[in-house]
Amino acid sequence: MNSEEQAQGEKRVMQLLVDPLRRRGLAKRAVLTVAAFEAEVDNLCQRLAYMSDASLMALEEHAAARPSGKERDRFPVGNEILNWAADIQPPSDSASPLICAVFAHACGQSAISEGWAPELLQHLRKNRSWPSNWTLSTIRDGAARDVRRLQDLEGRLAREGELAPPERDWRERRIAALDRCRAMGKGQQHG
Repeated sequence: MNSEEQAQGEKRVMQLLVDPLRRRGLAKRAVLTVAAFEAEVDNLCQRLAYMSDASLMALEEHAAARPSGKERDRFPVGNEILNWAADIQPPSDSASPLICAVFAHACGQSAISEGWAPELLQHLRKNRSWPSNWTLSTIRDGAARDVRRLQDLEGRLAREGELAPPERDWRERRIAALDRCRAMGKGQQHG
C-alpha cells in the first residue's frame, strides 16, 4: 500500500468506523486523556486502512454492539477493535508487520533457507504472535515431509528434466509460497 492508498484508507476508517461510533454517542473512556484517545484513534486509522468499506461497516456495527464502560457508553478499547477487525477481514501478509519481522529475523531466514517457511507462515496467520523456540521446532518437524518432498522433486527434475503434472503443480505452489515468505523478509529488511 503506497502513501496515497494509506491516506485514503485512514480517511475511510474515520468516516466508516470512528465517526459513526461517535454519532452513536460513544465517548472516550474515562481513563484516557483526550490526547491519548486521539492517539488511539489515529493508530486504529493507520492499522485498519487496509480494510474494505463493507468490512469497516461490519466492524462499526460489531463495535457499536460492544461498548465499554460502566454505563456501556464508551468507545471500545482499541486492541479489541483490532482483534475484531482481524476476524472480519484479516490483514494481508504484506500488511502484517509481525509476519514481515519474523521472516526478516534469523528464525524466519532459517525457515526460508531450510524450506519450512510456508508452514511458519501458516502458523503466523493463525496465531499472530512471535513464535517461541519450541513452536519453531514443532513447525520445522511438522514440515519435514514436505521439505523432503520438494528436495526429492528437485533431484528428480534435475535428473529426468520433467515431472508429472501433479508433482510439477505441487512443486510450483511450494516454490511460490517460499518466494512470498522470502519477499516478506526482504520487505522488512529494506522497508
